[in-house]
Amino acid sequence: MTQDLKTRSLRAADEALLVRATLGNLNWRTQRFTEADVRRRPEFRHYTRLVPDRGDFGLVAERGGEPIGAVWAQFLPASDPGYGFLDESTPEISLWVRQDSRGTGIGGCLLERLQQQAIDRGCVRLSLSVEDGNHARQLYMSRGFAQADEPEDAGVMVWVS
Repeated sequence: MTQDLKTRSLRAADEALLVRATLGNLNWRTQRFTEADVRRRPEFRHYTRLVPDRGDFGLVAERGGEPIGAVWAQFLPASDPGYGFLDESTPEISLWVRQDSRGTGIGGCLLERLQQQAIDRGCVRLSLSVEDGNHARQLYMSRGFAQADEPEDAGVMVWVS
């Protein structure tokens, strides 16, 4: 199902897509948050901004010109850490696939391409956060992510290149 998939680089101008993707990630199981929450709450809002000048990068998957998935890596500062924050030199990633396109290999394709971009950029590792019960954990494990060592990092997974 990924044959007709096209990918492009994520751009700073894709903020509306990142709002949609972040909302989808937060509401993976049930409707818990609104778009207003994503835009207003600092612990969510930082996921909606790609800042290439600090090294952020990512990809968008499109089918027929319509975004159906995105993956992005952010170098968030210690003063504004994400849920999967390890340190300022480890980009935290987010991955979203539109509900009707899940289970088709798009997430794996995006993740694999982002991991290659990370290697090409000299990133030693990537981190992410995944809630208990989220089936995406299996995808991350299949692509080499493992649970972070520290108990206080529950839900944080790390990939080492």
